[in-house]
Amino acid sequence: MKTKYKMLTCLAFFCAGVNQSCTDNLDVAPVSVITEASYWKSENDANGALNGLYVLLRRQASENLYLWGEGRSEVMGLGVQGSGGRERYHDNSLDVTTAGPNWLGMYYIVHQANLILKYVPQITFTSEASKNNILAQAYTMRAYTYFTMAKTWGDLPLVTEPTEGYDPATIQKPRTPVAGIFSFVKEDIAKAAQLFGESNALAQGRQFWSKPALNALKADVFLWTAKRLGGGEADFNIALAAITEAEKADVSLLPKFEDVFDYTNKGNKEILMAVRFKDIEVTDNHYSLMYFPQAFLPSDLDAATKAAIGLPAGQNYWAPSATIRSQFTADDTRKNASFIEVYTAASGTQKFVGSLAVKFNGFVNSGIRLFLDDVILYRYADVLLMKAEAKNALGQDASAEINKVRERAYGAAYKQHVFVSGSKQANDEAILQERLFELVFEGKRWWDLVRFGKAFEKIPSLKDRAGKDYLLLFPISEATLSLEPQVKQNPGY
Repeated sequence: MKTKYKMLTCLAFFCAGVNQSCTDNLDVAPVSVITEASYWKSENDANGALNGLYVLLRRQASENLYLWGEGRSEVMGLGVQGSGGRERYHDNSLDVTTAGPNWLGMYYIVHQANLILKYVPQITFTSEASKNNILAQAYTMRAYTYFTMAKTWGDLPLVTEPTEGYDPATIQKPRTPVAGIFSFVKEDIAKAAQLFGESNALAQGRQFWSKPALNALKADVFLWTAKRLGGGEADFNIALAAITEAEKADVSLLPKFEDVFDYTNKGNKEILMAVRFKDIEVTDNHYSLMYFPQAFLPSDLDAATKAAIGLPAGQNYWAPSATIRSQFTADDTRKNASFIEVYTAASGTQKFVGSLAVKFNGFVNSGIRLFLDDVILYRYADVLLMKAEAKNALGQDASAEINKVRERAYGAAYKQHVFVSGSKQANDEAILQERLFELVFEGKRWWDLVRFGKAFEKIPSLKDRAGKDYLLLFPISEATLSLEPQVKQNPGY
């Protein structure tokens, strides 16, 4: 893992002397090399380090989190411009030479969190609570990062201290079994909870980890281990308790589904945690690859579709697939707020041209569409459906949670879509389906299908490969294996 940790520190990304609420200068390059000897002296240093941690997360959220969390599901297909190489995700043809993003950027996050956890405790703060909050965020970020990697690759090199030297015995590590990784994740969650203390306040802008966001993560982790690692009833109960705590925060469903994703409404009451994207700081994220450029729009496009698309822009390499588009009903308000189908009638009959995602369509500034919507990690509708999942697994009635989500989605037509509890298996199917409708394009679907054990059933490219469970993990790239001699490939690849 020598190359992985070859930077002295991630301090090149810090905005030293800037408080957490200021993120305007997160990507400003430093004027000199900052070393351990000159840093870690003041509260401002600690806040700068924390800002750097979120910069590193944003870099992964720009596209990689989507590729790992949804790219391999049935959600997307070929766009009108082809795929730009992305067909290997929805076709599930990844291999060691085209393995998708590697874990290097995620280990940068781990390294940065490890630096904070090592050095911040020795800094004198005017408020001990402020110090504890920084440490809590670092523990939470490390837990989230390892959780994401464990879902993606399984066993992982477990790095718990910052790597500040070049000794191969220190920097080159074998993979720790996934059960051990999850034990470590749960320990970090417990430490973060203690450091956050009694406050249930959400961080400013809901772009930083907080206790409610930690509890959403905790529920997500324990649902995974309940279903994938044999945690069973005990883990379902812990997940349910975490959700109960998260619900005590200032969170609620917005009255209108589409308002959750409005660029001007970032950090709204439905959000528990989102990765902030902002003009000037960064360029377009992956949502620009799901839109539609002017050159591919038919000349006879109807006025309603033209108005819904607004200013054409971006690329159409990812296109909502027919598989998922056909599952939405016309009276579901989430349909038109999530994607649009484009048709032409040039030959006298309506003909399908393509589709685009409009859920995260950014904003227009001076005649240019900028795709800078936040990447949402957790929001209240997600939490409600996780609660329904846990309750159903425990034999409890999950109708209230499912119906809260459906009532907003269907509005006046809600009475035709009221959920009525059935068998545990039927309820699970309904919850998984509701998560598709509610969370499509939010980077959740692949992991949902794996957690529910439905990947081989629901994804067309996997239906004839049932039993090849190695496909539920990503391969480790040849480049990673060449740099890390103690790391072995996932079996099957």
